[in-house]
Amino acid sequence: MFPIRLTWQALAAFASPRTSFAHTDPEQLHQVLAGQAAAANREAAEHATSAAAWNVDELHVQPGLLEVRRDILADVHYLEGLLIGARRRGLDVELIERLTAAVDTGHELTVALADVARATITAPTTGH
Repeated sequence: MFPIRLTWQALAAFASPRTSFAHTDPEQLHQVLAGQAAAANREAAEHATSAAAWNVDELHVQPGLLEVRRDILADVHYLEGLLIGARRRGLDVELIERLTAAVDTGHELTVALADVARATITAPTTGH
């Protein structure tokens, strides 16, 4: 049986592939960003409930952490590709700076998640 998270990811990928069109109107872009946040917020409670149900001890937290870290690593590599392309084409300096910051933050998050995953092994077990 597949975790609920994977099912939602598959549906999301089908409904909104990576390749989409660019928005030139700031209001349209704002609406897309707001729509993404709203969709994530609508599913937040279900995701949290589903994740919390598996947390009977430290090791049960680990698979979800590894899954999230894997997904973020893939997204960070995609962002790096966008950054490389922006630099090669000499795009706007502010865009490059913000992409660089996003890539750096993504890498920091993957390091933090690896640390959390390691803590699932070293943490004392509860009630066993």
